[in-house]
Amino acid sequence: MSSIVIALPKIEDARKIRAVLERHGFTVASVCTTASNALSSASELGSGVMICSHRLPDMNYLDLSECMPRDFEMLLLASARVICEVPTSILSVQMPIKASDLVNTVNMILTQQERRKRKEKKKPKARSWKEQNYISNAKMMLMQRNHLSEDEAYRYIQKSSMDSGTNMVETAQMLLMLLYDE
Repeated sequence: MSSIVIALPKIEDARKIRAVLERHGFTVASVCTTASNALSSASELGSGVMICSHRLPDMNYLDLSECMPRDFEMLLLASARVICEVPTSILSVQMPIKASDLVNTVNMILTQQERRKRKEKKKPKARSWKEQNYISNAKMMLMQRNHLSEDEAYRYIQKSSMDSGTNMVETAQMLLMLLYDE
């Protein structure tokens, strides 16, 4: 679940931002006045949005963005003068902010993060060298003994894996045991 951390030098401003977001259905996990507190909160939460000003008592936004957890994105609230110097990797909203701009931007960031998470979950897990070696050896044995091409051997292992309900590594191990026993 994505979280929202607000880090502004004035606690009153941070609370006002939290109230706006909560009115629109967002849950704000933490409100801080220092970058160190914001980083501490973010590291406990996992992923989300860090809403901050360009300067906090202990750090500026560039230093904060370098220290943030990988799955957090920054939303900078700043003046037009500051925003024109902001790197493109950091999203920003110009002060004074409109509630609709803030809400829409936060919603967009959280939606993109959720999409990215779903996409990551769909990616197959990378195989270790040992697992890849089992598959390669089984392919080689099938190619030599059955005169199959590499693609045909791979497809055979893949189909056998699906038919038996095991993963490809287990299927390759079974094939190797069967072929070596002959």
